[in-house]
Amino acid sequence: MKEQIMLRGKPKRLAVLDYGLFEVHAGPRTIGICGFVIETDADEVVVIDTGFPAKYAEDAEVATAEDDLGSFGRVLSVTTENLPAAQLAKLGLTKANVTLMIQSHTHIDHVGDMGGFPGVPILIAAAERALPRPLYWSGKQPMEWPNREYVTISEDTAVGEGFEVLHCPGHAPGQLAFMVHLPETGWVLLTSDAISRASEIDEKFAGSWDVDQAVFHGDRLMALARERKAFVIFGHSPEQWPELKKVPDCFR
Repeated sequence: MKEQIMLRGKPKRLAVLDYGLFEVHAGPRTIGICGFVIETDADEVVVIDTGFPAKYAEDAEVATAEDDLGSFGRVLSVTTENLPAAQLAKLGLTKANVTLMIQSHTHIDHVGDMGGFPGVPILIAAAERALPRPLYWSGKQPMEWPNREYVTISEDTAVGEGFEVLHCPGHAPGQLAFMVHLPETGWVLLTSDAISRASEIDEKFAGSWDVDQAVFHGDRLMALARERKAFVIFGHSPEQWPELKKVPDCFR
C-alpha cells in the first residue's frame, strides 16, 4: 500500500449521492447511478464521481441520441435534483466546500460534471488520465480534460488515515475502488464498477475492458471485504440500490 497522503483528517461520514436511474437493455435491469461524499473530521469534503452530463437532465432523449447511448440502455430518471449541486445541497454543502474530487473511471455516467469544480484537484488513475480524452461512451469522446491539478495513481494508495484508494483495472483501464473506515460503521468498501453488482462475480465480468484483470480484482476486493468485515456498496446493483441509504442520510 503506497502512501500519498492528501487528507489531514479521518473520515467521519459517508453519503451516497443519487444521480438517477438507468435501464440496461441486457436483462433488462434497472440500476442506480451513484456518487459519494466523504467528509473528514478536518472539514475536508471529497466527492467521488459526478453522474451523467447535465444535458441528460435537460432532455434525456436528445442527449441519448447525441451519444448513441440507446444501443446500451435508456435513462429512466435524471433530473436537476440528480445533479451534483442539488445532491450536495441535501447535505448542507455546496460545490465550494469540495476540497478533492476523485474519478473512479471516466465512463459517461461517472464523469458528467468533472469540470464543474474549478480549482479542486482531481485524483484519478494514471491509465485514465493518459488517455487523450475521458472514455465517455462507445468511442465517442466529446469531453476535454478539465484544466486542473491531477494526482495520478497506479497502485493501491492511502490518501489519508482510514481512506484507501484501490487500483482495480478491468472494467476500465484505470478503474478505482475505495475502502473507507467510519467511526460507527467500520470499514465500507465502495466497489464502483470494479464490481457493478454481486452477480457479476458469477458472470466472470463478461464484457469488461479486460476480463482477466476484472476477475482478479473482483476476487481481491471481496477477499479484502471479508477480511475487514466491510459493508459493501456495489457500483450499480439492482437489488441493493432501492434499499440503500442515500442523501440526506449518511453512514457514520
